[in-house]
Amino acid sequence: MIKLYDYELSGNCYKLRLLMGVLGIAYETIPIDFYPGREHKSEWFLRLNPLGQLPVIEDDGVVLRDAQAILVYLASKYDRTQGWYPCENPTLLGEISQWLAFADGITATSSAARLHDGLFYELDVEAARTGAHRLFRILDEHLWFGEQEGRDWICSAPRPTIADIACFPYVILSEEGGIARQDYPAIRRWLDRIKRIEGFSTMSGVFPAGPAKAA
Repeated sequence: MIKLYDYELSGNCYKLRLLMGVLGIAYETIPIDFYPGREHKSEWFLRLNPLGQLPVIEDDGVVLRDAQAILVYLASKYDRTQGWYPCENPTLLGEISQWLAFADGITATSSAARLHDGLFYELDVEAARTGAHRLFRILDEHLWFGEQEGRDWICSAPRPTIADIACFPYVILSEEGGIARQDYPAIRRWLDRIKRIEGFSTMSGVFPAGPAKAA
């Protein structure tokens, strides 16, 4: 069984729990005292991940770090439909890869602002918020134009991919870092669509979708 070294409030850990729930993957959670204990910087954890970061998984002797890399691994190995990470479609793989990199940018900005406000990290929070808004404007425009073409998801696939899972957590949690989303209507609609994916799971600060609106 997969072991997930996890912190409940981490958006990067949440994206793995979210995908594993959607795929019906059984896993064991090993809680890490990220705050205030900073267990991810302990000697034993650094032997597991020298970068001292969460999440980490162990699966049948394989140890992997980095949330985006783990999403690729899980979808490639456990998704029988190959829809979340379509290995036989080079175009979609390229699209997914560029949005996984975009998700890292969201982590560096929106997540950083959340760490400042919630866990008292010392950083330039206004720069983080400005950076997040720049990325949100790009994402909102991309999603809006996609909707005009009949596309509901980040990539050009007719269904969600791990690109959506990768970008979702630190967008939905952005207001915990003082980053409002009222100016991003296409993002808000996309967030609601993700919440309606079968097998969707929540975390602290992420709530289920409300009743579907009548057409």
